[in-house]
Amino acid sequence: MAQDIKVENGPEPQYYDQEDVKSSPPSAQIDPFGAEDSAEIKYKTLTWWQTGIIMIAETVSLGVLSLPAAVASIGMAPAVVLIFGLGVISTYSGYLIGQFRQKYPFIHSMADAGDILMGPVGRNVLEMGQLLFFLFATGSHLLTFTVMMNTLTEHGTCSIVFGVVGLILSFLFSLPRTMKNVSWLAMASFVSIFVAVVITMIGVGVERPGKGIYSVTQKTDFVSGFTAVTNIVFAYCGHPGYFGFIAEMKNPEDFPKSLCMQQGFEIVLYTISAAVIYRYTGDSVASPALGSTGPLLRKIAYGIAIPTIVIAGVVLGHVAIKNVYVRIFRGTNVMHQKSLLGTGAWIGLTLVFWTISWVIAEAIPVFSDLLSLISALFVSWFSYGLPGIFWLYMYWGDYFSSPKKILLFLANVGLVGIGTTICACGLWVSGLAIHEDSKGAAGSFSCANNA
Repeated sequence: MAQDIKVENGPEPQYYDQEDVKSSPPSAQIDPFGAEDSAEIKYKTLTWWQTGIIMIAETVSLGVLSLPAAVASIGMAPAVVLIFGLGVISTYSGYLIGQFRQKYPFIHSMADAGDILMGPVGRNVLEMGQLLFFLFATGSHLLTFTVMMNTLTEHGTCSIVFGVVGLILSFLFSLPRTMKNVSWLAMASFVSIFVAVVITMIGVGVERPGKGIYSVTQKTDFVSGFTAVTNIVFAYCGHPGYFGFIAEMKNPEDFPKSLCMQQGFEIVLYTISAAVIYRYTGDSVASPALGSTGPLLRKIAYGIAIPTIVIAGVVLGHVAIKNVYVRIFRGTNVMHQKSLLGTGAWIGLTLVFWTISWVIAEAIPVFSDLLSLISALFVSWFSYGLPGIFWLYMYWGDYFSSPKKILLFLANVGLVGIGTTICACGLWVSGLAIHEDSKGAAGSFSCANNA
């Protein structure tokens, strides 16, 4: 008979069945939030649809804005196949993350998963990788904020000033400690990006800046082509936050509903918007895509997109800050109290995080290059390679027990192979692209107009 493992955390002790945790190190077996019936601050409050809204807000914003330019690089037909195909694959890999968390219900982050896979070394490697991913991803949001402000004001002041404004706004919106409070902001982000993309599609359809010229397939070099692939990969970059979202759900077993809500919306919106915008814009399509319309509509689209540009970055930042916060105070009551220590630590971590993110945004000022680098370094593993490894770990020694298991074994080995390929090739092409684009007029920490 399985024994229970008692885990002290929060207002009340939490229990887990030993069969679920016997292979995991003791350091990972503490539920970060515990039982919360009498807690001053409660975290496990998200419904499945609120989780789905947050997941959409986390990924759709900048991902959808990079796709039309990716279509222009490789042509309509290959791009649509890649957008749809990578979307289906990332849905499966997201489901694997949910399965892994169901087996080990104390997981709060990729770092906890790394602890299960490889002990302290795995924890430290994945924790650092996850933190760097969120720093670079939020940096891309701050970069987009400067592009938006330059567009709206026609370069009213130095771009660095706009970046600082974005930093301050992101810091202020990141101050709530629970994901449920962030979920209300995420709803505004959800509506914002959808309306902005629809306006852009209507605008390019009416204005036809590409004069009806587009390519079904496109002759391109490897660097440009694979940079486009990594930009599509970035559009499905939400996986590093999944463990944190599940940890704050009322019913974690409902996660597949949230995942289907997110991925279904993404795949449909990505495919239609990328194809339509490129169809009417042609090779002159901008990145971010909101800049593809005329001056007036461009300002309207960016104005409507302000909530998603800011809030989607805030969602990413919140997950990253929460991971560090949990690492520091896990197993204590500090997280559940409105004490000077708990509140002060959250504010301090938030300020440090967004300051570093701003530095990254100013250091790599080309939108598509920054997304390509993020995809190669982090999304390749978090969205594709690692979920495959999770499956291989869960079913170790049982790979060939049935034809179904053999097929799943091959599929997940392929998933690891996809992650490895994106990482290796993506690093090479993004490095070359950053080197070439750094020769342009607008360098790092520049006041120049980047709209």
